[in-house]
This record gives sequence, C-alpha cells and structure tokens, in this order.
Amino acid sequence: NSQLKAHAIKKLDKMVDNFWSEMANEDAILKIEKLYEDEKFGSRKMAALVASKVFYHLEALDDSLRYALCAGDAFNVSGKTEYVETLLAKCIDEYIRLRIQESESKQKAGSDEKTEPIDPRLISIVDQMFERCYKHHQYEQALGIAVESRRLDQVARCIKMSGDTQKILSYCLELCKTTVQSRRYRNQLLQVMVQLYKGLKNPDYLNMCQCLLFLNDSESVAATLEKLIRGDTDKAVLAYQVAFDLNENQNQPFLLRVRKKLSPEEEGKEKGEGMQVEKPDDSTKGSEYEDRLKKLKDILSGKTPTDLYLHFLYTHSKTDLLILKSIKDRLKPRNTVTHIATVMSHSIMNCGTTIDTFLRDNLPWLAKATNWSKFTATASIGVIHRGHYKESLKLLQPYLPQGNAASGSPYQEGGALYALGLIHACDGGEQASFLMESLKSKNEIIQHGASLGLGLTAMATGDRDIFDMLFELVVTDNAVSGEAASIAAGLTMLGTGYEDGVENLLGYAHDTKHEKIIRGIAMAIALIQFGREEAADPVIEELGNDKDAILRYGAMYTIALAYVGTSNNKAVRKLLHVAVSDVSDDVRRAATTALGFVLCNEPQKVPTIVSLLAEGFNPHVRYGAAMAVGIACAGSGMKEALDLLESLLDDPEEFVRQAAFIATAMVLIQHNKKKEPRVESFRKKIDEALWAKGDTMAKFGAIISAGILDAGGRNVTISLLSQHGHKKMTAIVGMALFPQFWYWHPLIHFLCLSFTPTAVIGLNKDLKMPKNWTVKSNAPPSMFSYPEPRVEKKEEKKVLKTATLSVAKKKKADKPKKEDDMDVEGKMDKDEGAKKEGEKMEVEEGAKEEAAKAEEKDKPEPTFEILENPSRVTWAQQQFIENIVDQRYKPAKEAITGIVMLIDKAPQEKEDFVVAKAPKIGVPGVSEDEPDPPEPFEFRR
Repeated sequence: NSQLKAHAIKKLDKMVDNFWSEMANEDAILKIEKLYEDEKFGSRKMAALVASKVFYHLEALDDSLRYALCAGDAFNVSGKTEYVETLLAKCIDEYIRLRIQESESKQKAGSDEKTEPIDPRLISIVDQMFERCYKHHQYEQALGIAVESRRLDQVARCIKMSGDTQKILSYCLELCKTTVQSRRYRNQLLQVMVQLYKGLKNPDYLNMCQCLLFLNDSESVAATLEKLIRGDTDKAVLAYQVAFDLNENQNQPFLLRVRKKLSPEEEGKEKGEGMQVEKPDDSTKGSEYEDRLKKLKDILSGKTPTDLYLHFLYTHSKTDLLILKSIKDRLKPRNTVTHIATVMSHSIMNCGTTIDTFLRDNLPWLAKATNWSKFTATASIGVIHRGHYKESLKLLQPYLPQGNAASGSPYQEGGALYALGLIHACDGGEQASFLMESLKSKNEIIQHGASLGLGLTAMATGDRDIFDMLFELVVTDNAVSGEAASIAAGLTMLGTGYEDGVENLLGYAHDTKHEKIIRGIAMAIALIQFGREEAADPVIEELGNDKDAILRYGAMYTIALAYVGTSNNKAVRKLLHVAVSDVSDDVRRAATTALGFVLCNEPQKVPTIVSLLAEGFNPHVRYGAAMAVGIACAGSGMKEALDLLESLLDDPEEFVRQAAFIATAMVLIQHNKKKEPRVESFRKKIDEALWAKGDTMAKFGAIISAGILDAGGRNVTISLLSQHGHKKMTAIVGMALFPQFWYWHPLIHFLCLSFTPTAVIGLNKDLKMPKNWTVKSNAPPSMFSYPEPRVEKKEEKKVLKTATLSVAKKKKADKPKKEDDMDVEGKMDKDEGAKKEGEKMEVEEGAKEEAAKAEEKDKPEPTFEILENPSRVTWAQQQFIENIVDQRYKPAKEAITGIVMLIDKAPQEKEDFVVAKAPKIGVPGVSEDEPDPPEPFEFRR
C-alpha cells in the first residue's frame, strides 16, 4: 500500500535522530533505498531524505550528501539542525572543489583532461544557500562562498546588495590577499572590484588604486592621479595620499611606469610622436597643475618620502652608545670577526640616521680594520646614510676612486662604491653611469664593490645593457668579481623573468668551477623569478633536479622569492620535503629558511610548522628553522616564536645559537620590557655571550642582534609586506640576501633594505608638516615608549686613612699647644662641621629626590598619550591610534599610519610648521660638520 509506505516514511523522518541505529541495519536501510529507487512511489524524495539522515549518523557523509541531493525540495536548506548545517558545509566544499577543478582545466590550453561535471542539484542547493544568506543579511558569509567557489556573478551581486558597499569591498580585498591562491583568478576578482569601486557615488580612490597595483595596471592608476590633480585642493591632497600609499609598497617598476604615463608629452617627444596633454587655458591654473604634477612625481620617485623619513630618523634617534661601548670594551681587539661585527652592528643601529658619533670617537679602533674588513667598514657608511641622496657623492668623496689621481686602498674604494649603491638602492639608477664607469677598473675588489653598488641602484629597472655588462664580468671567471656581478645581474632583472638571461647564467654555472660564481648565479636566478608564482615552476623544477647542490640551493631561494607572501600549499610541501630529504646540509638549511618567506603573510603558522624541524638532529635544519621564524615573525613579538627560539639560544651548536640570536632580535625589534618582559632577559643573554670564552660565531650573532634590536635609532621595524598586503620588493630582496652572510660577511649590509621607519607624519597640501596636528594613542605611554638608556656605573674611589703610630700620638699630646696650632685646630673643627653639614644637606636632598620618585611611581599612569607631528608609532601601537576630531586638519585616509595627507578645514588662517633639520654629512676622520649656530642672544659689555 503506497499510502501506508508514505505515512511510514514520514514517521521515520521524525524518529530517525533517535532510532537511527535500528534503521542502520542492512535490511532496513536497503528497504528505504529501494523505496527511493521505485519511480512510481510518490514519497521517494522523503525516502531519500531519511536514507541521507541515517548515513549522516553513520558518519558516511559522501553517501549522506548523495541522498540529500536526491531528496530535492525535501532537503530544506533553511533548517537550523546540525544535520542541515553539516551537509550544507559538505555540499559547499564539494561544489568549491569541482568549480576550482573546472576553472583550472580551462586555464590549461589544449588539455585533454576530462573534468567531473557538476551536478545541477548541487548547484541548486548552493544557489539556495546564497538566497538564504541574502535573506538574513549574511553578506560576508555569502561573499566568502562566492569568492572560494569562483562565482564572480555572485561576488558582484553580494557587494551591490549589501547596505555598506565600502565595508564589504574592503572585506573582499582582504579575502583576495589571504584566501585566493590562483594568480589568474585573483586578477579576475580584482577587475570586478575595480569596476564596483568606480561605480560608487564617492569612489574610494585609495583602495581602488591598491587593487590596480595588484593588477599591475599602471595606465589606470596614472589616469586616476591625473584626474585628481586637475580637481580642487582636496582632490589634489587625495592624489598625494594615493601616491604615498603606492610608494610604501616599494614596487619600483610599477611606479616608474606610472611616472612615465603622467607625462605623455615627454614620452611622445622621445618617440617622435606629437602627443600632448590638454592643459587648462588659464595660466594660473596651468602653473598650479605643473606644481602639483612635480610634487606627485617626487612622491612616486621616492624622493619626498625618503627626505621626510631621513629627517624623522635624524631628529628622533635614540641610539644608546653605551651598548656599543660595552661591546667594544668586552671584545679582544685582535679578533677581526668580532671587530667588524661591532662596526656592522653600529651601522644597523644608526641606519638612516646619518649619526656616526661612535665612529668619530673611536677612530684608532676603527682604523684596525684591514683588507676585506676595511671594505665592509667603508660600506657601512652607506647603511648609516641610507637615502641621503643629495649629499651621497660629497659624503663618499674621500673614499671613492679618483680617476687618474693617486689611488688609495682598493678595499676602501670598493667599499665606497658599495656604500653608494646602498644609499641609492632602488632609486631608478640615478648613479648607474658613475658605477658603470667604475666597473671598468681592472682591480677585482673595486669591480666587486662597483657591481654590488650598480645592482642596488639599478634594481628592478630591467636594463639589458647593464645586465649584459655585468654578465661579461661574470664570464671573466674571476671568483671575487664574478660572484658580485652575478648577484647584481639578478638585482637588475629583479622580477622580470628574463628567460635569455636565466638560460645564459645557468649555462655558465655548469661551465665554471668557482663555487662563489655558481652561488651568485643561483641567487641571481632566484631574484629574476621574484613574485612570478606558477610561472617560475619550470625554472624551479630544472634547478631542483640539478646534481650540483649549489644550484639546488638556488632552487630553494627561487621558491622563496617566487611564492613569497602567498602561503602556497604546493610550495610549502616542496620545501618541507627537501628540508628532510636532500643530501646537502646547505640545501636543507635553505629550504627551511625559505618557509619564512612563503608564509610571511601568515606568521602565526610558522612556529607550528617548523617546531619539529627545530627539534631535529641536523643543526643546519635547526639554523634554518630559527631564521624562518625570525623572517616571518619579525617585529611581532609573538610568544610562540619566542618560545621556540628560547630553546635554540642554548643549542649545543655554535652557529645555531648565532641564528637564534639574530632571529630573536628580529622578533623583538621595537619592543620594550613593559610590552614583552623577555626583552630584558634577552639583552642579558647577549651580554653573557660577549663574556664567554671562544664561541666566535655565537658572539658574532649576539653583536649583530644587539644592532637589530635597536635598529635605526630604535625607530624602524622589519616588514616584508606593506600595510595594504603588497609584497615590499626592496625589503624582501634585502632579507633574501642577508642570510648569505653565511658565505660572505659584506652581504649583511643588505639587511638595511628591510627596515621600515615606524612614523606618523602629517603633511598639508604643500607637503609641509603642520605643528598643530596631533593624534591620540589609547594606550599607557610606557607600553610603547623607548627602552631606558643604560647608565654607566661609576666606581667609587676608596680614600685610605693615614696610619699613625701610638707613640707619635702620645708625643703630640704631650707637646704644649701653640696659638698657631690652636688656630689650625679651630679651622679644622669648623671645616669638619661644615663638611658634616654639607653631607647632611646632600643626604636630605637625596632623600627628597627618592621621595619624589616614589611619589611618581605611586601616581597612576595615564591611559592615553597625545602624540605630536611627526611621532614614532610602532606597528603594535597602530591599533591604539585615533585621530582627534576637533582639530583644524582632517586626515585624507582612515588608517593613521605612515605619511598622512591632511585636509585643511581653515585654509585662510596662518599655519605653523615643523622646521626640518639638515642631517649630518661629515665623514669620520676625514671631514667634520660645522657646529650649529648659537641661539639668538643680546651682546652686553
């Protein structure tokens, strides 16, 4: 009886959650399945639903989903039961898997792979799920499903239907950066977002241009900036803000293309075309436009931001010279390694500040550097004066090659050329012609310095003439100049994927016998593949299968740079496999270190992933684990990272302790003892390492870590990604070449490229800093204050009392006192009384000071702090920063970070500006700065 069976099925549906075990026996479940298979049975969909629920309770989710799809309308997606929620999740996961499979098969041109067709019933359930989300205003959940399942139609619909379009677009951009791994699909999604941004009533130009940067669409960015600078003052201010935000991402080739597109009339002249920009008829407006265009280009070229940060680092430097003094005093002067480590630590501490007081005060000590130590010490001037473009040649004039004049030390000259590159790193090749001329020298040491300097200044320009010139130097088969020239060739072609260059370099790597050249070529190939993701896979495969361990080492860094900041699963699996299987310790160390680059956008995962490697028997893998944690978790102060590194600081292997010191300093950079108590114990650990006998490698790591901990006058941090989630090209390159100090110490200077000043700088429409703009930090001042400076302990001199014999005392007592003696004794009594009174007063004053200090301690600390313009704001502090509303100036962007353009609400009133101080340009032991002029005074006789 069909009606009876239908009634029974309905009853079973209500009872299945309690009596599923009875229904799960073979006979019962077969009967229910037969009822569904009977096409004449009217309630077959209900039978499918009951079967689905039985399989769900049996945890056979695949069978459960299959019958749920067969149930059709009987499966209610709006239900709130655990069964419905679980099957919906399973259904969505299956749908996402099939959609990704379908999408990837379309991407492969000429692929014969047959993809599994998507069940229309599955699509129907997912569409119902979207409708349910829209009905309940769960737009973020709908957007997440749409993005993962690659449904661009639903992405656009979801964003348009949500009430707060700006908010949901920002959420979509975040998903793009963190969830989407396919580069092609990411670009499609970003194109949809750009169109939606353009369609807004008040377009969000800041986020729109960030999307265009992801798409590498320089033409649209240039058009947007052109439109803004032709508008009113507020629009021009917004254009400057967009430019500053783009510059922060350090994508130099993109910025160079934008600058060229902003002046098509100049480009037209070069090409012989008559292209011209339409300029306003009014001459005043025309001159205003030209002024705005010039300012915009200076921002995009990096000149304006660099000058602003140079001023900030110079005026706010809090370097503690006593730390350097204590390091210098504790070490043996004859040990070259620790001596040059101290010089490098000093340069890191003062990176970008232009302050070299310590070197000026210790010139005889500095002069002990010889040969390559002299090269490295001279190059350290470039780190201290990084970004000091205007005075670079004047600074280095005493050291640079003087043409036909009497030549100085080649180590000094080579170091000066390297320093020039460090100052002008990634500035579009401003000093390229001078360095190319120096490259013609026949001295290998000068060629070494000129090559590194040229690679730095021409970084990512893609200049084939420079590449060819450097490659010619590589094939001379000189180990010293060849290594530097190959690295420089890679820097010049950074991220271009230059196939002919890779082929030529790889061919020569197989021909030469010099390990230094092969290693340089391996790193060059890795640099050329920067950020190319899947496009770099053929090169990775070729290098990874090479019999030469050095080229396999290069393959690991190629993975690191090609997939940096992507958290790509395939790349992570490959690196983990090599880290435990390769026969070469160097390759295993490189593979483990590379994990830090790939996962730098998800640093919280790194300590967990490398925890087992950090406990392994191979010390090289432990070294790599420490470096990976340091690179990924830099500046985070993450407790899990510090826990892992703490155990490695006591590792039996000296070089593992070296890596642990450096990595811990990276993690703890810009943290004080209030924010992270372990900072204090780590500083003590550094002091202990310096006192220890032997252990030169560990001492080297401890000295460098002391510099990193207080880098840039305690005003910089290490960051490989920008605030907007873009890869910072210069910073990543610096961090990739820094670990190569394992083979060659001068490469340690590349670390300075990874430093980012942590400042909030407010600028008005004329790019000047108004004094009366402040921000509020909603955290106790001690939480993010500078560490307290060390106090030099003064040894108290013990005064020895003169011994008097008892016989002499007796004779003196027996003598009759003369008047003169009486006067002397009287004076002595008075002096003693005065002395006691003075001591009493000093004790009272000391007691008063202690009481005042005690009172200050007892006072409750304020819960907030008002910061003036410009001010230091660490990355951890940014979440506590807010704009004070009732002010004359209004920020052009919501996030108060980095350089902030200010809109003036009272432009008719007079403005008061912060006066920029000129940084120092003296060279220790060669030329000195003139002292500052005295304060205004009135002369009186």
